[in-house]
This record gives sequence, structure tokens and C-alpha cells, in this order.
Amino acid sequence: MTNKNGNGKKKTLVACIKGTKSQDIIDVISKISLEKRKLVKEITLDMANNMQLASRICFPEASLVTDRFHVVKLVMDALQHVRIKYRWNEIEAENQAIQIAKEQGQKYIPILLENEDTPKQILASSRYIIAKKENQ
Repeated sequence: MTNKNGNGKKKTLVACIKGTKSQDIIDVISKISLEKRKLVKEITLDMANNMQLASRICFPEASLVTDRFHVVKLVMDALQHVRIKYRWNEIEAENQAIQIAKEQGQKYIPILLENEDTPKQILASSRYIIAKKENQ
């Protein structure tokens, strides 16, 4: 537990609690007077329910905010899942198009986009594109 206003200097570290059980956390934090705990305006935490419970009990007047890292990770995982789903759809569509061309005695010619990649290639190489800066 840290004090953001400490800016990494003295009195920044408020408590270091062993374990993640809500009751253990509550027991340690409750040693700080309720008057001081009520001064806490905002708590940044991950999405763990045990931390949320301890925070609500120990800091009744504070707002709880999910930290950016965990939100971004959740979004990136969801995007990855969708990207893979679309990639498999493109692979299946391409396989069907190859089969149809083969049955008609024609050579399969894939659809190329402006950058001369196929949709399948774009979906294979685009894993980190969403995380890049606009100028990249």
C-alpha cells in the first residue's frame, strides 16, 4: 500500500502486507485510525475481488479505480480472441475458394488488398498493430 503523494520518497510506502486474503489485509489496515483512512479519496487496484472487499471495508469513503494495466490487458486479450476468430474464418474461406477453383480446373488467385497482403496475412501479422502509436 503506497501513498501516491509521496512521489517515491519517504512516507510513500504505507504498508507491506503478506498474503492476499481479505481478512489479513483488513486486520493490518485497521490498525490505522479510521479518521486517517477516511482521508483516502481514491484507491487504484487490480480486478481481484479480495482487494476490492478489503478496500471497501477499510476505506469507506474512497472511490475504487481499476488500474489501467489490467483494463488494457483485458481489452487486448479480447481483441486477440476476435482477431484469431476472423483469421480462422479467412483461412476457411480461402480453403473453400481454393477447392472451388480446383474443381473448376482454374488456378486460385487470392484477393490482394492495397498493401498486396491477403486478409489472412493481415490478420496473422496484426497482433500488435492496435497497440502501436498513430505515427507508427
